Amino acid sequence: MKHHDPSLLDNPVWFALATKQAQLAHGAGPARRYDRAVAPFAAVETQAPESLQALISLISPDESASLLSRTELPEVEGMHAERAFSLLQMVDEKALPIADDAGVIRLQTTDAAAMLDLASRTKPGPFGIRTIETGNYIGIGESGNLIAMAGERMRLDGFVEISAVCVDDGYRGRGIAARLMNILRGEIQARGDTPFLHVRDDNASAIKLYERLGFKARKMFSLYRVAPVATTA
Repeated sequence: MKHHDPSLLDNPVWFALATKQAQLAHGAGPARRYDRAVAPFAAVETQAPESLQALISLISPDESASLLSRTELPEVEGMHAERAFSLLQMVDEKALPIADDAGVIRLQTTDAAAMLDLASRTKPGPFGIRTIETGNYIGIGESGNLIAMAGERMRLDGFVEISAVCVDDGYRGRGIAARLMNILRGEIQARGDTPFLHVRDDNASAIKLYERLGFKARKMFSLYRVAPVATTA
């Protein structure tokens, strides 16, 4: 694998939306966010008050956005911020060849409804009807049903995030998640990029799986839900 600037991973949403995924972004100044049908994530270039206020201007009064931060968010006029939980960022440190993808489905936008249904049942993290637009998604089907999937979400210079790794409850324990991840990892590496991912710090079983596959813990983030402060008439 090539060596890329790891400091970009300190603010991955920003560097994704400011570069390789700019077409999916709302905002053009010091704050960006994904279209809400793609992903709930938003980012600021820095945590200066004017950047956070710019972010709030991108969020409707009836919604919130998810912001990753390695430090406590400052109080900013007009912004309500609530810390939800911690996310561990892990980076792939094991080189892999491209794996055999026999029987694996290359998912398309026409599969979005089935993907959303699987995600709603297995809860791998936020997933929307347009999430498939972020990158390559693969899956496995059985009897006409999608029973597992994994894909690429954040894409920035030199790094690609693996996300939406999920398997229907009736098919767990067969190594399906690891297989899908290894296919994606090999393909990402073949393009010259490094795979990374985020996982809740309390998801011990997933962390152990990722460690066995060759991912190493990098840094811990807090996930904040930020929203405009409600105003009274």
